[in-house]
This record gives sequence, structure tokens and C-alpha cells, in this order.
Amino acid sequence: MNSGRFRRSIPTLLLFAAMGAPVMAALPPKKAEVEDPNAPVSYYKKIRPILQAQCQGCHQPAKSKGGYVMTDFARFLAGGEECAKDKKQAVVAKDPEKSFLIEQITPDGGKAEMPPKKAPLPDADIKLITRWISEGAVDDTPTNARQRFDVDHPPVYQRPPVITSLAYSPDGSLLAVAGFHEILLWKADGSELVARLIGLSERIQSVRFSPDGRRLAAAGGRPAQMGEVQIWDVEKRKLLLSLAIGADTIYGVNWSPDGKIVSFGCPDNAVRAIDAETGKQVLQGTSHSDWVLDTVFTHEGDKLVTVGRDMSAKLTEVASQRFIDNISSITPGALRGGLQTVARHPERDEFLVGGADGIPEAYRIVRKVQRRIGDNALCIRKFPAMEGRIYAVAFAPDGKSFAAGSSLDGSGEVNFYNYDFNTEMPADILAIEDKAGRTEEEKKKEEDHFTSDVKLLGSVPFNAGIYALSYQPDGKSVAVAGEDGKVRMINPADAKVIKEFVPVPIGATPVPTQTVKLESK
Repeated sequence: MNSGRFRRSIPTLLLFAAMGAPVMAALPPKKAEVEDPNAPVSYYKKIRPILQAQCQGCHQPAKSKGGYVMTDFARFLAGGEECAKDKKQAVVAKDPEKSFLIEQITPDGGKAEMPPKKAPLPDADIKLITRWISEGAVDDTPTNARQRFDVDHPPVYQRPPVITSLAYSPDGSLLAVAGFHEILLWKADGSELVARLIGLSERIQSVRFSPDGRRLAAAGGRPAQMGEVQIWDVEKRKLLLSLAIGADTIYGVNWSPDGKIVSFGCPDNAVRAIDAETGKQVLQGTSHSDWVLDTVFTHEGDKLVTVGRDMSAKLTEVASQRFIDNISSITPGALRGGLQTVARHPERDEFLVGGADGIPEAYRIVRKVQRRIGDNALCIRKFPAMEGRIYAVAFAPDGKSFAAGSSLDGSGEVNFYNYDFNTEMPADILAIEDKAGRTEEEKKKEEDHFTSDVKLLGSVPFNAGIYALSYQPDGKSVAVAGEDGKVRMINPADAKVIKEFVPVPIGATPVPTQTVKLESK
């Protein structure tokens, strides 16, 4: 094994930190801030997080329910259509009783007008908002945090951003690309940018079209502030749902086969799923012991396969929210590092996983022998190692091959592997897996089976890490992207790049300059 695959340079570590992965450093412990209960209530630290979690999903530029936008401070104070009609104001500084917002969030008979179809805000939050208004409704948002983006004020790029996710629409007409504060919709051949879907999340970690292609789900957020699930109407370019989740970015969004449920992974070690129409949580799995980074449903949609930084792939039953099994081996050292990505075979409940050790592996989910410490009975095959960490895997539409993308120290590669072998485990290997103890000869025979019949079909090196890839539905092209912000299209038949383009508009804007007077001494 090439030990060089595990080197990490400082730039790469900084990139991982920017993508949400933790980087350990010897920093002095930060002293906890002691809050003065008599100090004025901070809008930025206290009020904004409440609005962000409970209100801004429905009241933002991309989805201004009732004409009310709460992400812009002036519009938040003014109110929406109802305020304009009744000549009211949502927030009247120093006068909570005249503030329509307080009227809307205060429960009457156990229910409140806002947020609709949800439990009223906690009494402590209502008191905090009331006190903030009484103190003058001051906006103490730092200058560097005031920038906001919407359809009239889209992001302006000075250089291409890191691309963390790509997805082709089921009909092959569109390619969705994760950008900064937005999802960019391109014609599938990369010839034209057709839409920019701009939302709250500054970081979009994953994008996925619904099975019918009519909707697009995204998972992301603002690091150390919020996670968010977005669901868009693709044809109307309209935000249907924005749901705040937790206090950090979220990952690995995916759809159930019937398009009714959306799953995603969270940095609180949980996998969650919501009703795609209402946003109501329908699943919370807590079997992982570290961040959950990717999710995918089985073909029937009754189970969910998840991978995470805890070096494991797990199986959860959707209806009961019950953990069923560890798919990957739980033997110490069997997987060296966390798992980043998972993909389902187009015809069977067989799954590819990839992660820190650079080795793509395929697993089944139906166990034929009793679980034993040290077994790897659900493994189908292990494929030739890649350079660095695997960030993306995907089956070809016909299921006879797959692609994987990796990154190491500012370089990356996309490998193509075969998957045209018999995936059933032979009886003699199954017998070995069913034994409590194994001889060295049996262990070698088992390992030889896991690496049999596998071939590296082609490899494409890049001077940039690869974090995302997606097959065009006809299988004739694979779109890949990553560290350098370029989308490249590869012909899997010969592993040649057939096109590349930058998916974001690069436009120079005047940069404020500061003149410094140098005084002679």
C-alpha cells in the first residue's frame, strides 16, 4: 500500500477545514464569555438565531410568504402585505405593544399565528424578542456579516469556488452545480447557464434531483451557525421549502424512490429525514458516533444506508427509525478512516462506499450468516486503491461499471472500475464468514475473493482534488468537479475529457481601496 496517499499538506488541511471537516490544532483554550444579564439584548447574537431557525425559511427573498422578508433588517422591521394593508409595522422600536410581530408570535389559546403549523415559540424567546424591541430594536450585525444575496443581488465571483456537488436531472436535460449561496442550473452539455437558485445557505454541500426531476433538494448551511435543507421547483425556479436544521452545515441529501421523503446527514452524528412537502421530520437515526456525511435509500425506500466519519456504513429502517445492522466490518482497522460517500446500484440493493483509505468497496445489505466480530460477510468486492481520499462514487446507469473521484494534496483523479461480475458470495467463502475463528489460509482465501474479477478500466488525473461526480442518464458522459471550480465532462468509454467549463460567472467589481499616508520620522 502506498503510504504517500495519507500525506496532508497545509493548503489541503485548510481546504478540508473550509469544507466543514475539523482540523486539530494546538490552540490555547478559549475563555467562556460571561454574559451580563443586564446588558442590552443583541440582535445578531440572540434574536437573529431565533428568526433564522423558526422564521426565515418562509420569509426570505427566494420565498417571501405574505410579502414578508426577514433576512433584510429594514424589511423585517417594516413587515409584509398584511402590515401594509392595515398600516401596521412589524417592529416598532421601544413599543412592543404596537409591534405586529409580537402579536403574531404570542400564543392565544395555545396557538400562535407564527410560525404557522408549528408549536409556538418558547416563552423565553418571545420575552427576549419583546425585550429587544423595548430596548430600541437595534441592529448590531457586524459590517462583514451584512452582505446578503438574492435574485437581484447574486453572488459575484472573483474566482471559481470549490464545487462540492453535481447532479444531472433524470431526463438528462439539466446539470445542477453547487455554488456559493446558490445552485447553478446548466444545460446538460454545459452550453448555457439557465438559472441561479439563490438561497440562505452560503455553503451547498450536496444537491439531488427528485426521481421525477420536478424538484431539486440541497443540503448545506452556514458553518457553525445553521444547517438547511432546500427544496426547489425546478420548472418555476421557485423555493418550495427551506428548513433550518441544527447549528452547522448538513450533508448527503437524497430522495426516497417515491419522492416523498428527503434524507440527509448531520454533524450531531444523526441521520434525519423529512416529509418533502411539509418539512416534518419523519426519521432520526442515532447509530453513528461521528458526523453522517452521505445517505441513500434502498430500492423499495424502506431502508436507508448511511456513511460517516466513524468509519462505518449503517442500515436503518425508515418506518420504525430502528438501526438494523452495520454493513461494513466492525473489525478494528478494517476501514482506515471515515467514509465520505455512498451510492446505490441502479438495479439491486448493492452499495458502493468510499472514504479516507482510498479503496472503493461494494456491499450488500442482506445478511446470510450470523453477525460475528471480525466478519465482513456483507462485502462484495474491494477495488484497486486510489490516490488520496475518495469524495464521490457513482454507478454507471447500466450498473456494469462505476466511477470514483479522489483528492490528495492539491491533486485528484477519477477512476473507472468494472462491476460486471457475479456479486453472490460463493458457498465456500460464506462458510468461512460463518466461522467464529479462521486460519490464515482461510483469511487469504477470503481476501482473494474480495479482490477477484475487479479491474481498473481507466484513470484521469487532475491538478485539483475531485469532490463531486455524476453520470449523465444515457451513460455517455460523467461530469466531475472539485477544488479548482471547473466542471469537466469525461467520456467513460475511453477516460478522456471531452469538455470543461467554469460554471459561475466571473465578474470584476470595484474593490474599495484605502489610501495610507506614510509619515516620515
